[in-house]
Amino acid sequence: MIHELKLRKIGNSVGIVLPKEALSYLKVGDGDTLSVTEAPDGSVRLSPTTAEVTRQMNVAQDLMKRCRHTLRELAK
Repeated sequence: MIHELKLRKIGNSVGIVLPKEALSYLKVGDGDTLSVTEAPDGSVRLSPTTAEVTRQMNVAQDLMKRCRHTLRELAK
């Protein structure tokens, strides 16, 4: 599936409108939440966000916040 999407002004922001085929492929609809992540090759990926993914991300962010000094030392 390849679609060229045009950026559009939406209020004070800029957004894209996803075609029906993309929404169907992602199994999402109006009001659902998508996560945008950077892939190793520099591209961007869209994926549906579930309650479990949100919970896991909150746990990971809390851990990184609490252990930032240790993680910084390990990264050296």
